[in-house]
Amino acid sequence: MTLPRTDHSGEFLVFRTAARRRALVLALAVLGTTSLAACTTGSGQDGGRPRTSAGADPAARPDLRRFYGQKLDWRPCGDFRCATLTVPRDYDRPGDGETFVLPVAKAATAVPGKRLGSLVLNPGGPGEPGVRLLKDGVADDIGKGVRERFDVVSFDPRGVGGSKPALTCLTEDRADEESPAAGAGEAPLYPRTDAERAGALADARATAAACRRASGPLLPHVGTDDAARDMDVLRAALGERRLTYVGWSYGTSLGTSYAEQFPRRVRAMVLDGAVDPSLDWRQRVLGQSTGFRDAVEEYAGSCADVVGEACPGTTPGEIRTLVDRLLDRTQHEPLPVDGSEEGLDAAGLVSALSLSMYTPEAQWEGLSEALRAADDGDGTKLAALAAGDEDADGETDAGTSGGPAEDGPTDDEPTDDEPTDGEPTDGEPAQDEPADGEAPGVPEDNGDAALIAVNCLDVPHPRDAQAYWDALAPADEAAGVYGTSGVTSELVCKDWPAGTQRPHRVHAPGVPPVLVVGTAGDPATPYGEAVSLARQFPGGMLLSFEAPGHTGYGRDACVGEKVEKYLVSLTKVRPGTTCAP
Repeated sequence: MTLPRTDHSGEFLVFRTAARRRALVLALAVLGTTSLAACTTGSGQDGGRPRTSAGADPAARPDLRRFYGQKLDWRPCGDFRCATLTVPRDYDRPGDGETFVLPVAKAATAVPGKRLGSLVLNPGGPGEPGVRLLKDGVADDIGKGVRERFDVVSFDPRGVGGSKPALTCLTEDRADEESPAAGAGEAPLYPRTDAERAGALADARATAAACRRASGPLLPHVGTDDAARDMDVLRAALGERRLTYVGWSYGTSLGTSYAEQFPRRVRAMVLDGAVDPSLDWRQRVLGQSTGFRDAVEEYAGSCADVVGEACPGTTPGEIRTLVDRLLDRTQHEPLPVDGSEEGLDAAGLVSALSLSMYTPEAQWEGLSEALRAADDGDGTKLAALAAGDEDADGETDAGTSGGPAEDGPTDDEPTDDEPTDGEPTDGEPAQDEPADGEAPGVPEDNGDAALIAVNCLDVPHPRDAQAYWDALAPADEAAGVYGTSGVTSELVCKDWPAGTQRPHRVHAPGVPPVLVVGTAGDPATPYGEAVSLARQFPGGMLLSFEAPGHTGYGRDACVGEKVEKYLVSLTKVRPGTTCAP
């Protein structure tokens, strides 16, 4: 079984060219999804993350009681049940009337008499809507033993997907600059000259400025810590005394924040594709870009074992030579792409390669066919992969590979004319109209805007551009084009409002044993981070998955068995436990 958990998309940011947009989005997605770090080296000390003391009950705060007192009013929406949850926009000022209204969806799978509660899922991102996760069938892929004991629940985090208000970086006056094409060869992967660096800075500033114009009032309020507080309001609205949770990739950051703020509210927590919050931004870039470089190397070495004759070479050496040849070619002249005047440049090629490393068993065959076509001079299939189309058939869509975006509400999501809940208990109505700061025409898939906004708020970055230029040479030495593009992608956060987080070790006294899943060949969240995170949690457990690709739960029966025994029975995973496909 395969759970949809991609952390990337590339359609709605304002860039001078689509190539620069996609290079930034990709690198933020695969490098920044987990960059919960500051601009100083990871000291291992506690940072500035707000925490709720183990003995405190936030529901007892008078100014939060009306939010914690909500009862979800479930209504039919296709095969699911849907509701809305109202949370304060600013937890420091919950009485100011400004809120987020979050879509919630449930697959009511628990068998009467066996039900233990609700299992809350987060698919990653940041920027992935949980409602779509259920719409795409994740509940059917979770083991029967878990589904019989839990109703499966997910939600769109604040600012994401169907959240009201929702984030966007697309402004009406610049919508005509947006292009889904693969992009021209204007953005070097390693800016060396003053002119190239000035261009990279200008593009990053333009993107940040567009986000501020379109969503400025929301930007300080979409960080991971606030989203974790929302999840505690959801726990209460679900009627659960303690939370049972599974988070993939960025969802591990959300889970870690929840565990730190509400350690005694955790029943069971699975963190798959783990993030080590003690690393700084440069450590993150180097670690993850090296992971993607190594994953492409693994593709060359293991392609024949996974996809057989479809490989674009008969030996690993031939495949490596082909990839290097295409990188050199696209840095000088874009490959032709059907329906595009710009073609596929080196940034698009790096995107296609990196995005194809998440699920090798499902993606490597399509990548192989796309590389063959590119070697023959046609970049159409690679452009489709760079845009998030895993089928590489040349038909790109506007959403992530977790599910295509659509023009309007689906029957799996609440619509504006369906009655929904989420009203605080004092009778204040849930917010239906766009609030101040929400731009009109927010795209249904706003994952790119949310990804940038959350990462930049969560991660204090250097204000001096020289810090980024100083990081280029070490990144190039460690990971080549994957490293340098990762560094330059961080420029968009240079002038962003700073949050309160700093590199720190997990501080969650009283939390029960947390299960961390680490995949040995994970490019986006390197295995070493899972090892470290498991050690940081008191009583933390590590389940290792010896395979390439991103995350383990949902891809392997052995991992599924261990995870699901823990979720249902709280069965501990012994030290050294390893699964292999």
